[in-house]
Amino acid sequence: MLEPLAAFPFAARRAVKAVLTDIDDTLTDHGRLPPIAYDAMARLSEAGIAVVPVTGRPAGWCDLIARQWPVAGVIGENGAFYFRRDDASHRMIRSYARDAATRERDRDRLEAIRRKVLAEVPGAAISADQAYREADLAVDFCEDVPRLPPSAVARIVEIFEAAGATAKISSIHVNGWFGHYDKLTTSKVFLAEVLGLDADRMSEAIAYVGDSPNDMPMFGFFANSVGVANVLDFRDQLTSPPRWVTQRPGGAGFAEFAEALLGAR
Repeated sequence: MLEPLAAFPFAARRAVKAVLTDIDDTLTDHGRLPPIAYDAMARLSEAGIAVVPVTGRPAGWCDLIARQWPVAGVIGENGAFYFRRDDASHRMIRSYARDAATRERDRDRLEAIRRKVLAEVPGAAISADQAYREADLAVDFCEDVPRLPPSAVARIVEIFEAAGATAKISSIHVNGWFGHYDKLTTSKVFLAEVLGLDADRMSEAIAYVGDSPNDMPMFGFFANSVGVANVLDFRDQLTSPPRWVTQRPGGAGFAEFAEALLGAR
């Protein structure tokens, strides 16, 4: 594992039909989407390779991404939904893992967790993008606040889990939600319903790109898994590492991977 991207065989690169990718610190650099990453997504899409961001970011952001980025769709809030724009009808298609009534009940339960986290974890804050979320609670531990120690992050996770919620640590947030879904389960649904790809039987047609321990379920499932170079910052925490690693970090690393796919065609 953790082989250089150059070791990715040309024949395997040519077989890839869809690229799933994390956003924060994979497409972005320090919170900004660089032109090189946007251009890489556009070039992949133009070549007939579907690009699908898979993110913990909120529904409001995902609506814009699905409408305006050169992507086939977007999976948001750690698998709570997928959004895609139907170009023929100019309509947005929204598919949720849980129905509207259940999501409403979940929000009441998450509000109780919000109050407990803020009362018990000094320095923690609710993510600035929380107002645009539909299904989860994002607790900021380093994006817009001074970085919290690992013990504080662990306590946030404990509070979520004690309430019966799922909690995942990204590079910037602890995200928590109710329901038996995650990035992988909803990615499989999207691949089947939108792209006609059975992820369990057609893994050679799909690649995943990420940067942190939060991506381990995806790294572990997809044989064509790629980490941008900054994934090496978490080398000791990766029980399921990516297969290949780019030379460059963040958006430049994603562009490096895109070029590797396009150059094999």
